[in-house]
Amino acid sequence: MNFTSPPVTISPLFPLVFPADKPLLNFSCFGLALLVIFILYSITWSRKSAYDSIPAIGGSDLLSSYRSAMDVIPHGKDMVQAGYEKYKSRMFRVPQMARWDIILSGRKYIEELARAPDDVLSFRAAVQEDIFAKHLLGPTILTNPYHFELIRVNLTRNMGSLFADMKEEMVLACEDNIPVTDGWTKIPAYPAITQIVTRASNRIFVGAPLCRNPEYVNISIKYTLDVAMGRETLSRVPEFLRGIAGKLLTNVPKAIDIAQKHLGPVIAERQKNIDEHGFEYPDKPNDFLSWIMDVAQGQERTPRKLTNRILALNFAAIHTTSLSFMHVLYHLAAEPKYLAPLREEVEAVLEEYGWSKVAMTKLNRLDSFLKESQRINGLTVTSLTRKALRDYTFADGTFVPKGTYIAAAATSTHTDDEIYVNADVFDGFRFSDIREKERQGITNQYISTNPDYIAFGHGKHACPGRFFAANELKAMLAHLVLNYDIKMENEGVRPPNIWAGMNCIPDSSICVMFRRRQD
Repeated sequence: MNFTSPPVTISPLFPLVFPADKPLLNFSCFGLALLVIFILYSITWSRKSAYDSIPAIGGSDLLSSYRSAMDVIPHGKDMVQAGYEKYKSRMFRVPQMARWDIILSGRKYIEELARAPDDVLSFRAAVQEDIFAKHLLGPTILTNPYHFELIRVNLTRNMGSLFADMKEEMVLACEDNIPVTDGWTKIPAYPAITQIVTRASNRIFVGAPLCRNPEYVNISIKYTLDVAMGRETLSRVPEFLRGIAGKLLTNVPKAIDIAQKHLGPVIAERQKNIDEHGFEYPDKPNDFLSWIMDVAQGQERTPRKLTNRILALNFAAIHTTSLSFMHVLYHLAAEPKYLAPLREEVEAVLEEYGWSKVAMTKLNRLDSFLKESQRINGLTVTSLTRKALRDYTFADGTFVPKGTYIAAAATSTHTDDEIYVNADVFDGFRFSDIREKERQGITNQYISTNPDYIAFGHGKHACPGRFFAANELKAMLAHLVLNYDIKMENEGVRPPNIWAGMNCIPDSSICVMFRRRQD
């Protein structure tokens, strides 16, 4: 059975979502939104003097900085690159519609940003306000983020025992979405990859057979799009109305209802076992849903809260992993010269270690291919985003006031010729060659972070799920190179990335050609 969903173009530039049958409400909300933006922008401008010591990219007066903020949507990458080149290893500021973003670069600043105390420069506060997490993901997702520790500890520790389940689901999903044929078959990349990633991930999150239920899979995918569209809607609504707007003007509550329809019976059955036999009941599933049910307290134990937590996990995992793999797949399909050496490595490792988590750690070339793709095609132009919860002075004396948003220039760092040789060129075995030459252990592995490689962030808030994602991506890539020949529909040509605001998005309209491996 094929669970492939229709193609969806991922973009942060979603239209404003208001009910079409309520024009008066639409007009009122739009007018109110314009007023709010003007007020916020005026407040931002009134605080401009606090940033006078930090050079601006684009205009710095009221009108010209507003025009520059509009330019961020089509030219955000270029604006950050211009600042990086002009003010390298320093700070500069880029205007947004209602604030200035302070962008920094250089090892010294990145290390200081990564080490700064959470009660001063906060990662969670930045995320909360950037995506309106309180109104869209739920008020306790960031205020009571108990699932972070489960991702960091339980998910990582159990990867060895869960690897076979994840791999099995990945293979089944590949068979459903990328059929093995003797002739070349054109496969729309985005729906196929998102289906495979969603099923493989949810085999670990909620177990089988729910992980392959078509409606549950599709709502897990769509939830991220609903949150993104909801963010665009709430960005045009004043703070005091966002709570009610999140419920009435977004699709998020409906998505939770649909997911709860499927998760509710599973949760009820597991709760019944807990009530009758205790938390360590016979044949207890070893998956993320069980882990959160073990530790959730009070209202967090209700079926809706548990459903919301699983959806938030999917929000964080599915599209980042899917888009990252699409970038990888486009490189491989455009340059099939990499297929033979990757196959050679995968076959040799599997012969010795079998399909296992240990085997994934031995795939040095494949690991390098993933890391190089992420270096070139990091999903965001900036990383290590923080919000200043109080006034802060950097070690060099640069002052930023409370409320300031700060981030590091990721794409510019990753494509700096002073850091990486021929930095603009994709070299799939760049990092495995470095590791072999310099006899390095984990320093240049895909999951490793340092001030020169910040795709996963850096320091204590580096992505806790990267260890799981790495195993999933490696297993997918290893399976594809072992079983398929792959090429682009337009042979030898990798589709250009779509840069929208501060995001790097693979073209979701592209088809990739697959056939049964011929050699």
